[in-house]
Amino acid sequence: MPQMTNLFLFFAVVFGVVVLPGLDMAFVLASSLNGGRRSGLYAVAGIIAGGVCHVAIGALGIAVILNTLPQVFNLVLLVGTAYLAWIGVSLMRSAAGFASLDLQMEAHPASSFRQGMLTNLLNPKAYLFMLAIFPQFVRPVYGPMWSQALWMGLIIAATQAAVYGVIALLAGSSRRWLESNSQWNKRLAQLVGAVLLLAALFSLVGGWRH
Repeated sequence: MPQMTNLFLFFAVVFGVVVLPGLDMAFVLASSLNGGRRSGLYAVAGIIAGGVCHVAIGALGIAVILNTLPQVFNLVLLVGTAYLAWIGVSLMRSAAGFASLDLQMEAHPASSFRQGMLTNLLNPKAYLFMLAIFPQFVRPVYGPMWSQALWMGLIIAATQAAVYGVIALLAGSSRRWLESNSQWNKRLAQLVGAVLLLAALFSLVGGWRH
């Protein structure tokens, strides 16, 4: 199979994974609604940075260690889902919608970047992707491992930027309207909180290693 065909198939798989609702997407949505477009885009940048780390982890073979030591994988899974569940519960219990969510995104966008990166690094779906899918597209005939990882990493980053960037822009543009409609603000915050909580629970149940 030619390398370009292999990369196109890899992109198709990556796009399918990224567009599925999950922890990263829900966090970008919450960031944008809470802090506006700027915070949402910083969250996207953080998630992309986390994706770069995942590619490096996969290329270095650390993902194999996580796969052979289920206790380590379960610890990462537990911490990641607990973090997102905490944000979800905070939103669901909020009396003032997104305005009361203490993520300091609007005042400090860098905080949104760090939290986005942390969300991605603790996202079990990303580790499952690196364990189950990434190795299938690596071929010795295509050259050095670092070169293949670089191309696949660029594909992942570009796909995340496109999909999550659109979500950040669309959600961020509705923030001003939400500020003037407190009841809808509260209801949407509760809905996004429930999505975060359900995503965390599904990730925990589906990814737990025995």
